[in-house]
Amino acid sequence: MPASFEKSSITLEAAHQAVAAAAAKAAEIGVPMAIAVVDPDGTLKAFSRMDGAALLAVRVAQQKAWTAISFGVPTQGLWEFIKEDPPLLHSLPHQEDMILFAGGSPINVDGKMIGGIGVSGGHYTQDQECAEAGLEALGAG
Repeated sequence: MPASFEKSSITLEAAHQAVAAAAAKAAEIGVPMAIAVVDPDGTLKAFSRMDGAALLAVRVAQQKAWTAISFGVPTQGLWEFIKEDPPLLHSLPHQEDMILFAGGSPINVDGKMIGGIGVSGGHYTQDQECAEAGLEALGAG
């Protein structure tokens, strides 16, 4: 039995590319955003707070990215998953850094999760739109 395993991680260049694409989408829709990209362990890899983005958006963007890599799924689906399950409904929302609305997604390339992106600053549907632009820039799903 092996005692170790290899883990893929997003490069700094790719993290900056995702942030730039998300920021471009935010500028296009006219909503200043905070954009965070984390590696698969949740460590911040790249970040940008656009001029005019709310201060709270800084923390929420990072929380969305962390939540996405923690579960390996986009944050937009978590509420639907827990809303009818009392044990989850009464525990998960109270966990530190847990975000249960859209705007965070894992970054999957070649079938491997290499990181996560979180975007905050607008309505969560706008945040998700910008996160998806960051994913598209990397050819990620």
